[in-house]
Amino acid sequence: MKKIRILLVDDHKILRDGIRSLLKEYPDLEVVGEAADGRTALRLVKELSPDVVIMDISMPDLNGIDATRRILADQPRIKVMALSMHYDKHFVSEIFKAGASGYLLKECAFEEMAHAIRVVMDNKTYINPQIASLIVESLINNSSRSSHQAFSLLTEREREVLQLIAEGKSTKQIASQLNVSSKTVESHRRQVMGKLNIRNVADLTKYAIREGLISI
Repeated sequence: MKKIRILLVDDHKILRDGIRSLLKEYPDLEVVGEAADGRTALRLVKELSPDVVIMDISMPDLNGIDATRRILADQPRIKVMALSMHYDKHFVSEIFKAGASGYLLKECAFEEMAHAIRVVMDNKTYINPQIASLIVESLINNSSRSSHQAFSLLTEREREVLQLIAEGKSTKQIASQLNVSSKTVESHRRQVMGKLNIRNVADLTKYAIREGLISI
């Protein structure tokens, strides 16, 4: 029997340990690796070539939405299953726009997770029933959030710089991590502040938390 190879991506080790332990009960599922942030996930996807990536949304260094977009741009055969605490339709919408095949809440039962993994491997979409109700309600009400969102207003690189600023990294550290010059980082910072009409790092941090780019 060919096993489904799974990469776990979540910044909470206790959650990764729990998922790994419980998925061992299913003979057709195999956890082949773990990552605590989106950037490490990109590297491990290339090294391990998993079938499914279980992806958190709010993580250090690179959020799960942009990590999903990059993974699938490089390896479209991989299935990404979002695993999140967020009920907000904004996050659901953005992760599916990035190419995810499923969305689970962290409070879900592990039987549901195993079932969802098999569903997406069958080239179908899986959405947690509570999230599905939220989406239907949104469609009925025809409501949407303001267009002033990180994922519609900012470029991918601007989101990346915003996230690293909000995580407390200096211009020099960001430049080193992204392999660009400090002047480029400062230029991105100015563009982000201008687009968002934000004038200080404290408010940038609050915005990043609200948009799910970082967690508290």
